[in-house]
Amino acid sequence: MYGKSIRLERIMDRNTGNCVIVPMDHGISIGPTDGLYDMKKTVDDVANGGATAVLMHKGLIRFSHRTSGHDIGLILHLSASTDLGVTSNSKVLVATVEEALKVGADAVSVHINVGAETEPEMLSDLGDVSKECAEWGMPLLVMAYARGPKIQNSYDPQAVAHAARVATELGADVVKCSYTGDIDSFRDVVRGALAPVVIAGGPKMSSDLEILQMVYDSVQAGGHGVSIGRNVFQHRNVEKMTKAISDIVLRGYDVEEAMKENLQ
Repeated sequence: MYGKSIRLERIMDRNTGNCVIVPMDHGISIGPTDGLYDMKKTVDDVANGGATAVLMHKGLIRFSHRTSGHDIGLILHLSASTDLGVTSNSKVLVATVEEALKVGADAVSVHINVGAETEPEMLSDLGDVSKECAEWGMPLLVMAYARGPKIQNSYDPQAVAHAARVATELGADVVKCSYTGDIDSFRDVVRGALAPVVIAGGPKMSSDLEILQMVYDSVQAGGHGVSIGRNVFQHRNVEKMTKAISDIVLRGYDVEEAMKENLQ
């Protein structure tokens, strides 16, 4: 397991065990979008802002390789679906752990939607990837959401906790899930997940304060950081927004301190 430990230190802060991940896998699901055109600049901005890792699909790496800026970890995303399809909740594997090793990735990620019609196939795929990750010493991040015909509220604390636990049970080293809206309910999610939990950012929010408060509250509940995309790479100042989030997650700032130092 030394391989996993060494690679985890490339995507997480070794002092706190927390991480600031900026996912950039949106192009497959929603197509070209603001913030993901000049990939080298965006990756440089989040690296200079203190993010610990970026996450993307294999074809995007060649357009994102940087010649300047700070070091940053790379997570290769293995699953995909498009919003144009009729089965957007059904994620399929489009890359492998072996490919991740070849491109120099520090971790891989898999997306599952617990409750979707193709849940069995996604769970089976996750089990297979988890086995390969254990064999090769590759850290595994699992994006686990409650989505499907029987799911009325994907932010319901019990549903979020269930999805997060599924991820851990099948081998996740880090679990990404939705924030449930308050510290008490999210504390239960973290407690039940066992593995380190990071929160998703979701759709673009209306204010910096709203984003940073969510980040702060999740850490107070025991979360280990964030995996936030659009609310970072579509910000008016990507580097400063990344720095504000990093100050909270990695350096223990409160919301007021992070806002004052970076965004005012």
